Amino acid sequence: MINDEGLSNVSLSSDTETELERSTIDNAKESADQLKKHDMSNFGFDQETNADEEEEKQRLISQVLELQNTLDDLSQRVDAVKEENLKLKSENQVLGQYIENLMKASAVFQSTSQSAKKK
Repeated sequence: MINDEGLSNVSLSSDTETELERSTIDNAKESADQLKKHDMSNFGFDQETNADEEEEKQRLISQVLELQNTLDDLSQRVDAVKEENLKLKSENQVLGQYIENLMKASAVFQSTSQSAKKK
């Protein structure tokens, strides 16, 4: 190109590269800005989702802990009932033997065939 002064305006390769670099940089900046806007708009949604998920997680954890405590309480009650059952069985055996010994010692509970022999 020739300007009014008669000098030719020749674009150097370095000028073209610089314009290309600027254009590429500008495009990259625009893309980055769009991604930021997109990410920020999704960020609010992600925060809400994460908050909901975290709330649900905490609720489930508290339910699990409550159920574990309930299971522990029930296990302790079962153990206590088993102990009581064993104690009552032992007492029943002692009482059964005591009653049997009393019946043997009392004449009222003797068989009639034995009373006939005594006479």
